[in-house]
Amino acid sequence: MACGHDHDELDESGKIIVPEEVQEAIRTLLRWSGDDPNREGLLDTPKRVARAWKEYCQGNGTDPAVHLSRQFEEVGGYNELVLLKDIPFQSHCEHHMAPITGKAAIAYMPRDRVVGISKLARVLHGFAQRLQIQERLTAEVAQCIWDNLNPHGVAVVIEAQHGCMTGRGVKTPGVGMVTSRLLGCFLEDSRSRKEVLSLMGY
Repeated sequence: MACGHDHDELDESGKIIVPEEVQEAIRTLLRWSGDDPNREGLLDTPKRVARAWKEYCQGNGTDPAVHLSRQFEEVGGYNELVLLKDIPFQSHCEHHMAPITGKAAIAYMPRDRVVGISKLARVLHGFAQRLQIQERLTAEVAQCIWDNLNPHGVAVVIEAQHGCMTGRGVKTPGVGMVTSRLLGCFLEDSRSRKEVLSLMGY
């Protein structure tokens, strides 16, 4: 599925042309928050913000599963754990549009095929580049790998900080939220679950 940027009009410098109604919406927000969108420092802010949000949400209109389409069956009989951890990511929460920043660990137990290890990170980023909640992000990454690789098991653990908690509301920095999704053997077999979580550092 094509990314939304493919259909955006570009100006002579190659930047996305931001419709006037989008710019005005951002000016309205600036005025409502008590600032003056006509002051020098904010004159180009509506365009910058709009283009930034296009980038933040570039996962909309894409299918992260495409990154798992190239698979390898010649694995020399390898059927043990495949784990990629400490994968950094950034997303935005759908409740306040505040940043979510963190790291993920993704593991699977292959049945008869594997993918290039970087593809696991691409799946994570594909789902993260949308308005999200951490619980859904964790589940979506795990389910995508489960559906497309047909492994014995999948484990995904995400640890992240939420701007809606650190920069507003209770204003409590340094607090991390951990979510996990286990499928297949990692859910059903306690030894496999203990092993994968230990290797992930949990």
